[in-house]
Amino acid sequence: MSRHGRILVAMSGGVDSSVAAMMLHEEGYEVIGVTMKTWDYAQSGGGKRVTGCCDLDSINDARNMAVSRGFHHMILDIRSEFGDAIIRDFTSEYLAGRTPNPCVLCNTFIKWEALLDRAEKMDCLGIATGHYARVREANGRHVISRGVDGTKDQSYVLWGLSQEDLGRTMFPLGGLTKERIKEMARESGFPELAAKSESYEICFIPDNDYRGFLKRKEPEAFRELSRGKLVSTSGTTLGEHDGYPFFTIGQRKGLGIAVGEPLYVTDILPDTNTVVLGRKDELQKMVMWVRRPNFQKVPGLEGEMEVTVKIRYKDKGTPATIAMEDGRVKVEFHTPVAGIAPGQSAVFYDGEDVVGGGFIDRGSPNA
Repeated sequence: MSRHGRILVAMSGGVDSSVAAMMLHEEGYEVIGVTMKTWDYAQSGGGKRVTGCCDLDSINDARNMAVSRGFHHMILDIRSEFGDAIIRDFTSEYLAGRTPNPCVLCNTFIKWEALLDRAEKMDCLGIATGHYARVREANGRHVISRGVDGTKDQSYVLWGLSQEDLGRTMFPLGGLTKERIKEMARESGFPELAAKSESYEICFIPDNDYRGFLKRKEPEAFRELSRGKLVSTSGTTLGEHDGYPFFTIGQRKGLGIAVGEPLYVTDILPDTNTVVLGRKDELQKMVMWVRRPNFQKVPGLEGEMEVTVKIRYKDKGTPATIAMEDGRVKVEFHTPVAGIAPGQSAVFYDGEDVVGGGFIDRGSPNA
């Protein structure tokens, strides 16, 4: 009989989720480990050996760890949900001239729903993951805070979780450092987990060739996008490209032209298949728009709020003022910010806490 009840733990086969499961098991929870199968890797079409969080080796690593510690393990097949939502969004976002972050979408809108649904069916208290983040209840709200290990903090990717999601979620690693997690794995007899390399690739593109993936998924669309224009911010034609989806804001390398000075992608115009190039200083922006916002620490925005905004995972953040305007969040930075890429996530922080977040949109109110 468990002391604390039954908990469903997402196990990718890596050291973080394995140690999270082990911690909860030792604390007296009845742990059920679950590894999600998201993708048929033969569909990727790439030549690189499959690696990552959801491949067969990782599933076996998760199962072996669970069996060795004496708790249950199962595989949850979410290939249908994943393919319909994540892959469709991935291709449509690039075709819309935006740069998607499929891992954020998958974590918060696919995996959590699947995990909580299975947890409910199995009479579990909730779910737990190996994310480096913390969650607490304050003023009647469930609030995510940064993980103690600032180099591994993953609060940025969790902005999409609802209050209901957070109320049934545990993050056992939030108060620990990565080095301590590795030490715990070694001390518990799993040195191979501590030494296991981390994968930063998109799971359905194991060869890291997203251009090839897009061409294979939408061959007709990408044939039509070939031979688009590269233009300067003043409108001068600088050359041609083979499709605007193959570029992202802030990109410098791989532009295919040489003009005697460094140029960067400053804008992508899908309607005309045009990529705009400019100087580094022309990347600087003072205003950003964010669509599909989700708020966690507050139920919504009333008036203005002073926050720190991260526009990418490794971003240190920039002070800004946010307010709702026509269903989107208007972000006014206190200092210029470079490389704002539509489609990526913007996350708002109040100190260590996540206020909320959303997807970076194009600047026009009608975009």
